[in-house]
Amino acid sequence: MLVGLVVLWPGGAPAHERTGVGFDRQTQQATVTKVESVSCASVNASGGTPTGDTSTAEGSSAQQQAGGTCKQATIRVDTGSDKGRTFTEIVQPDQSRQLEQGEKVVVAYEPSAPKDLQYSVTDVNRRIPMTVLALIFAVAVVVVGRLRGVMALVALAISFMVLNFFVLPAILQGSNPLVVAVVGSSAIMLIALYLCHGLSARTSVAVLGTLISLLLIGVLGSLFIDWAALTGNTDDNTGLIHGLYPSIDMSGLLLAGIIIGSLGVLDDVTVTQTSAVWELHEANPAMGWRGLYRAGIRIGRDHIASVVNTLVLAYAGAALPLLLLFSIAQSSVGSVANSELVAEEIVRTLVGSIGLVASVPVTTALAALVVSADRPGPTEASGTAPEPVAAASAGAAPAATAQARGGRGRRRKR
Repeated sequence: MLVGLVVLWPGGAPAHERTGVGFDRQTQQATVTKVESVSCASVNASGGTPTGDTSTAEGSSAQQQAGGTCKQATIRVDTGSDKGRTFTEIVQPDQSRQLEQGEKVVVAYEPSAPKDLQYSVTDVNRRIPMTVLALIFAVAVVVVGRLRGVMALVALAISFMVLNFFVLPAILQGSNPLVVAVVGSSAIMLIALYLCHGLSARTSVAVLGTLISLLLIGVLGSLFIDWAALTGNTDDNTGLIHGLYPSIDMSGLLLAGIIIGSLGVLDDVTVTQTSAVWELHEANPAMGWRGLYRAGIRIGRDHIASVVNTLVLAYAGAALPLLLLFSIAQSSVGSVANSELVAEEIVRTLVGSIGLVASVPVTTALAALVVSADRPGPTEASGTAPEPVAAASAGAAPAATAQARGGRGRRRKR
């Protein structure tokens, strides 16, 4: 992992000339200072709104706009070299986002456009509610998790740093997305697991189980992405990336996303399984590795059922608007699954789920083998005490009995 970080370290994202398309445009913060109602026909540049064929959605919308009331918003630019400059924007009555006076917005700037058309509203400024929500999340994690919660937040911040300063710039610099994802995921996993759970044999087993599962996900993902001929270029954002950086392997980027996306759930499964086996060993130190494996795998089966369902529902929720479009078009299940947009999500879900399912027996077996090696010493196992201890055994018997009843024996390696 360290060698990979050194060899692939990008030194920052490469510069490029802005296209002004999508996210690749200059933006500034602004405020809506005034909103007034006006006739849609009076603000139309052509003097009238074409209605077209009213049987279509576009024609019906145009007819409503022709006789409707629009909003004319005055917006003040708050940042950048044009701070204080104002411009107006017309908001149609059927637009999903209606501007209100005093609202904070994000505006796009196009320097090559005519002066009156250089600025346009692109989004709402959500910094305050997003910051408040993040603070509530951080407080909840610290209050419930205490020191572990603090360490989890630190690990989360480091994970974002690895993504922002290594994974994304390295891919933009032309490095193989799969190799970058494996190295970056390994760094995130090692930092997060050891920081949150400590340097121990228990954590190391979880790390090893996660690495093996990630390897399986990488192999299966590569195989089925090639077999299903998935290009990874399925929407405007990926099309823009491919246009700006043609050297990026888009199918490799898809595979990198599968690996990184599976990592978070894999950590949960491997840590939980390892902890379960360790606690079983603490409860019955005499249990062999086969018994530990059988008991641990019974716990793992419940985990598998819930995690697989979680992944499928998570991806289905993310793709819900797309699924609605297919439902509106009354497409068959076969044609929906065959489209590249949905096929990507199916491959992503199933490959990740296979890796999660495989992580349970792999991690459980590793944990059982490692923890079963920590057995009582010969003296402890035989029930006899060394001579110096035997001399004091009569006086120590009550204490030993109390200790046994309390369930606290020799501290074992964790």
